Amino acid sequence: MQTINPDEYQYIVFFTGAGMSAESGVPTYRGRGGVWSEYRWEECACQEAFDRDPQKVLEFHELRRKAVLECRPHAGHFAIAELGKMHPKVVVVTQNIDGMHQRAGSEDVMELHGSLWRLRCPTHGIIEDVGEKYKSYRCEHCGSWLRPDITWFRDMLDEYNMNQAIIALRKCDLFISIGTSGVVYPAAGFPKIAKEYGAKCIEINPERTEMSFMYDISIRSTAGEALPHLFQK
Repeated sequence: MQTINPDEYQYIVFFTGAGMSAESGVPTYRGRGGVWSEYRWEECACQEAFDRDPQKVLEFHELRRKAVLECRPHAGHFAIAELGKMHPKVVVVTQNIDGMHQRAGSEDVMELHGSLWRLRCPTHGIIEDVGEKYKSYRCEHCGSWLRPDITWFRDMLDEYNMNQAIIALRKCDLFISIGTSGVVYPAAGFPKIAKEYGAKCIEINPERTEMSFMYDISIRSTAGEALPHLFQK
């Protein structure tokens, strides 16, 4: 098994995708058994659907919250969190919205696609809301419907979050991609940015992807298997 001495690096970025969460049993969105094989995103995961029937959309997201709460972080999540406690700079940039990294104890987490555990009011901004059911579908101050703080289909990625992620990529000297095919932009450009700024790039994925050629090291394993053994001093 490949090992890395974390003391040789000053700034470590983990970039995680759906495969990281799938190990915990979190339903993926595409493929066999994926969320969109049972539901149509046009009816429950876009702004137009929310405008038509906000209650239906919120009820759908409550089902997603229930499914995620029945899952637990795995050994890979905990390995990243433990490294974050010991190393001066560990950042997680994730495409996942399930909050598994935070549940494992990671603190510096950038959520590119938002979070299942936040809502937003068009007037009063972000509201934290953790639980199977939402505390309320409407803002307590103005009565507006609360929209899940998630990047839905046809949404633009949050510009601030993207800029913060790119800053981290330019600063890091070790970039580790986990459980993501990385073929859809802007995420597809992340290893290229990190490499151009001098980072060592590692891929952890059971299967080869179209972007595997970008990495200095490819580990054909799951995160839960590889990460607990990757960092050795």
